[in-house]
Amino acid sequence: MPKYHPAAVLFDMDGTLIDSEKLWDVALEELAAHYGGRLSTAARRAMVGTSMAETLAILHADIGQPWRDAAASAAWLERRVAELFATDLRWRPGARRLLGAVRRTGIPTALVTSTARALVDVALDTLGRDNFDVVICGDEVSAPKPDPTPYLTAARRLGVPIRRCVAIEDSPNGVTSAWTAGAVVLAVPSEVPLTPMPGVHLRGSLVDVDVEMLAALLDMADVPAAQR
Repeated sequence: MPKYHPAAVLFDMDGTLIDSEKLWDVALEELAAHYGGRLSTAARRAMVGTSMAETLAILHADIGQPWRDAAASAAWLERRVAELFATDLRWRPGARRLLGAVRRTGIPTALVTSTARALVDVALDTLGRDNFDVVICGDEVSAPKPDPTPYLTAARRLGVPIRRCVAIEDSPNGVTSAWTAGAVVLAVPSEVPLTPMPGVHLRGSLVDVDVEMLAALLDMADVPAAQR
């Protein structure tokens, strides 16, 4: 049996808890078409896990229109994604069960996402606002993923040491953010393959993941007792 439960479980949103990357696909392709262009597969893959600003910079460059106004594009994209979130949002396999199990155990939870607050508020209608003690949005931190700031902010607001937290991510940027912050990382790839790296635990899905497994990952990290 694991010695310790995590001090908190920190969940990414897009591609981890909800199958929203497919909805972003729709909106991004429509925005490119709105500008008379076509979004390439390589550019779309490069956007996964990035901030809105970086996503739009990639899109504008990909369609050969780097001069496009980022604010106007962001407003268009957020409106369309909000429509899709309101009607077509679905849970990732195993995510709803795991989140519920963590909450029933009484372990604090945070939602740590690169998505802006306006869209996160729509997604929370599906995810459940009461399922998270803290919500960290991409437009509310000084530096987005892959910077460690989002995860460090979540741990600080929860009042727990980051090294006793398990972060669950699906993208390279998200994994880097959580790992460099010092969390134990469970990586479950969604749209983009992840390269194995020391200290990051890869799983095919969340279907067989439970609270005891998360606790075991913390044990495997061999955190000194003084930090537990």
